[in-house]
Amino acid sequence: MAAWVQFIFNSTPDKAEILSDALSECGAAAVTFEDNADQPIYEPEVGETPLWTATRLTALFDAETDAEQIKNMLAIFMAPEPVPDFRVEAVEDKDWIREWMDNFHPIQFGERLWICPSWHQPPAPDAVNIMLDPGLAFGTGTHPTTALCLNWLDQTDLQGKYVIDYGCGSGILAIAAALLGAEKVIGVDTDPQALEATRANAKRNGVAIDTYLPQDCPDNTCDLLLANILAGPLQTLAPRFAALTKLGADLVLSGILQTQADEVSARYQAWFDMQPATAREDWVRLTGQRHD
Repeated sequence: MAAWVQFIFNSTPDKAEILSDALSECGAAAVTFEDNADQPIYEPEVGETPLWTATRLTALFDAETDAEQIKNMLAIFMAPEPVPDFRVEAVEDKDWIREWMDNFHPIQFGERLWICPSWHQPPAPDAVNIMLDPGLAFGTGTHPTTALCLNWLDQTDLQGKYVIDYGCGSGILAIAAALLGAEKVIGVDTDPQALEATRANAKRNGVAIDTYLPQDCPDNTCDLLLANILAGPLQTLAPRFAALTKLGADLVLSGILQTQADEVSARYQAWFDMQPATAREDWVRLTGQRHD
């Protein structure tokens, strides 16, 4: 017998947040948003959290929940807005934690590097294994932009290098660099939660990574600067990255759509000899070397 039911609504961006709040007030255990029309949202403006033109909301309730009672409560919370049509579906009773864990498996990048959740034994114990669990901060290696950076790191000699991971998120690139032989690695992020995640993941992997908010980042020039963020911030940060890299230093940029690659590359050419983009799905990685 099902232990849960889900209430499924079709909504619009201007109504979705109101509906979500109302469902939470009605006792929903969880509310999720999904694209209902295969509409990508690639790069929102700073401070914006956009929703799709056609947004599907799914609210999870206990199986004993009375649908008519929920509808009446929604009418009160949403007034004067009408309650949108919805359908109710039973949810199979299962071990959701186990289901979630089973979706994450060790992933190999290049020849030496693996990302492994803590509940899996590394498939190649003698390889460079990063133990990293999915969490709130971005970056578990599954996104094409992260994979592009990890593949580059796997192919590069980092022995004795000073590396900056700018926009470090979960710290995955910083940890990979440290495990691959970098002498000193720092992580920089605007989000204190990301810095906390980086420190925790570094400790789990037995490496030392110093973390900083951007305004506190040391001015010492590095041998390699990694930045897996978005095209807009990358263009803004170009002079800062030039100031943080020594002559001949490598630059690795990702979080860039193929349609944005030429513009981003052109922005950096005043300071870096930029190489042709490397693509994976809709995303690219740009690399360059610092020149005079």
